[in-house]
Amino acid sequence: MDAILEVVKPHAVLIPLPAQGHINSMLKLAKLLHFKGFHITFVNTEFTHKRLLKSRGLNALDGLPDFKYESIPDGLPPTDVDAAQDIQSLGESVKKTCLLPLRNLLAKLNNSASSGVVPPVSCIVSDGVMTFSIKAAQELRIPFVVFRTISACGFLCYAHCRSLLDKGTIPLKDESYLRNGYLETEVKWIPGLKNIRLRDYPSSFRTTDPNDMDLDFLMGEGDRTSQASAIILNTFDELESDALNCLASMFPPIYTIGPLNLLVNQIPQNNLVSFGSNLWKEDTECLQWLESKKPRTVVYVNYGSNTVMTPDQIIEFAWGLANSRKPFLWVIRPDLVDGGSEILSSEFFNETKDRGLIVSWCPQEQVLSHPSIGGFLTHCGWNSTIESLSWGVPMICWPFYFEQPTNCRFACTEWGIGLELASNVKRDEVQKMVNELIEGEKGK
Repeated sequence: MDAILEVVKPHAVLIPLPAQGHINSMLKLAKLLHFKGFHITFVNTEFTHKRLLKSRGLNALDGLPDFKYESIPDGLPPTDVDAAQDIQSLGESVKKTCLLPLRNLLAKLNNSASSGVVPPVSCIVSDGVMTFSIKAAQELRIPFVVFRTISACGFLCYAHCRSLLDKGTIPLKDESYLRNGYLETEVKWIPGLKNIRLRDYPSSFRTTDPNDMDLDFLMGEGDRTSQASAIILNTFDELESDALNCLASMFPPIYTIGPLNLLVNQIPQNNLVSFGSNLWKEDTECLQWLESKKPRTVVYVNYGSNTVMTPDQIIEFAWGLANSRKPFLWVIRPDLVDGGSEILSSEFFNETKDRGLIVSWCPQEQVLSHPSIGGFLTHCGWNSTIESLSWGVPMICWPFYFEQPTNCRFACTEWGIGLELASNVKRDEVQKMVNELIEGEKGK
């Protein structure tokens, strides 16, 4: 009798940075790989694991026989706070402490494989800022793939961190350079980043410290990324061809597989539909509220999962929205405002009660794809940017940190899909931009 060869599934271990936007993107990639026949192990940190169970229910991470969730410690002190962790502290901590727990997890998975429970681990897919895991991949002699959850233009900026340091462009000489117009200087010698001012580069570059830990971290991640078998980006060639062409000459093979949100929507309905990644409990009643609004009339306002603003800033946003007289759906996380979010006045709520809805979190893709949405006031995180672009929703851009200023610059000047709002936000400007977005020629 001819031997029957059993086909062993490839087994991908996916390791996102434990931050909302990164988890969202990595889970979409995991679903696509699973659809293509991979066994998936999705690795959260213990902090993230607990928050997902809290927001999505005690059975949310049960998984499937061929799609499993695992968790490892992140090295930070335990906390029950329902808020995002500090990204800088988190990045430094996982780099120092997560390799050993990951090694132990991989050993456990491969021991299970020897018993026929799961396939042996065949590749590691790491977030672009979790590349400590390359050591584990090298030890197992398996491919190591880096998934950068940011834009190609943002990735290209980070890739030139070392050359900007070598040329003395950064760090800034002192704090006065933040105010004397120096940040308006154009950097003209980096291909793929034409007409980019220093203030359009990632916020990490605005340091005055030549030994800045963030810059050192970014350069180390870039060095390890260059050792990967391949790099995946959530973008598409037609959008960022110049940046992608430059990156192709600097790094291993790059695969653009975005927009991930549109690709995932093409997967036939299956058991993965219920697998979600929101760390806050979603308010789905807002979708019913949107049903009561006319097409393309509502402004959706969401600053992402990590932005923290001052009380003065939220008040300026509030009265800009109120004075625009436009309907709005506004996401205000419990940790959005430094010092607490209970600062909006009864006068504001009385003024907007018939046309405004405030929620603590929402299913963003369902909101952006709703026909009533006419504009998006956003922090310009990459997920928000590419999702807004996917659904044809124009943006008001108020970048907060990291590569969000870069996304803002490209959205407003290269792609023509956004209006830039000054960092020192004023209500009159918010009102003007909201009206332009919903009613004006630029918005159209």
